[in-house]
Amino acid sequence: MSGLDGRPLRLVLENPPSGECITLPEVADPGASSPAHSPRNRTDEVALVFTEPDCTGREFALRPRTGYGSERLELRSVVFVRPE
Repeated sequence: MSGLDGRPLRLVLENPPSGECITLPEVADPGASSPAHSPRNRTDEVALVFTEPDCTGREFALRPRTGYGSERLELRSVVFVRPE
């Protein structure tokens, strides 16, 4: 993700709530920002990342603790769910 000045920006969600959709505020407006990319999941839950705000659009699952996506995996929102 890039900040408003074009420099790379790293966002970390500390202890995200389970089962609650989180729209990343820095990239929430598709008309004003590029999506985030290269997600990493270091939680004990599955991270479901979405291409659009409000957990809409295409969905991709990142496994607990070691899940990651490349620069091509773009996202604007995420929800964490307990693995079954």
